[in-house]
Formats: sequence, C-alpha cells, structure tokens
Amino acid sequence: MKETPVNKLMESTLQRMKDMVDTSTIIGEPMVTGNTTLIPVSKVSYGFTSGGTDLPSKQNQELFGGAGGGGISITPVAFIVIENGKCRMMQINNYTSSADRAIAMIPELVDKLTELINTKKDDDAPAEEAAE
Repeated sequence: MKETPVNKLMESTLQRMKDMVDTSTIIGEPMVTGNTTLIPVSKVSYGFTSGGTDLPSKQNQELFGGAGGGGISITPVAFIVIENGKCRMMQINNYTSSADRAIAMIPELVDKLTELINTKKDDDAPAEEAAE
C-alpha cells in the first residue's frame, strides 16, 4: 500500500486510540477487601474518522489538507465478585423490563438455593446419625 498523508493520519489516530484502551480497561484491576475480591467490568465503544485531500498548487510541491478524530466511551457495567470461593457477577446497568431484572437475579437465586439445600442436608445429618 502506498504511504500517503491520509494513511499516516489514519494510522496515527488509530495508534493513539489503541494506547488509550487496552484489556485492563475492559476487565479492571482486582480490588481486595478482606476476603472479597471485586473485579470491575466495563463496556468500551469507540469510533474514529479521518480524511484528507491533495490540494492543487501552482508550485511544484504537493499540498495536503486533512484531519482526523475519534471518540471513546467507557461505561462500567458490572463487578465480578469472588467471596468465600464463590464467584458471581453484579450488574450495575439500568434494567429496561421486569424480565431483565429477573434474569439478572438468577445467579443470586442459585446461590441462595444451594445454601438452603446445604443447610437442609446439614440439619438432616445429625437426625439420621441419632436414629442409627
């Protein structure tokens, strides 16, 4: 591909955007408090544009006019929570419907049911031992 001022402009714009956003922007650094670890999760959206033109000149030198720009949006969406060997995701987004809220609550519901079943098994175990 021929190296042109527009190519240089686009490469420069993309490189600067890559420098601003990397994997640690999406999955953040873990934060430890006591026996709980929180890992932030973000949504990253970006766009860019650039363009240019060779301008006619009465002189023998080439004239170029161009511009480039971009934008990045980083939105926190959730936290991965690791606590007592259990991992769950806590969403921070606004829910648009009751179905969204219900789906978001499923992991917590599974955790509570698991705890309830384990508690029930623990309560039944001594009774069975006493009967023997």
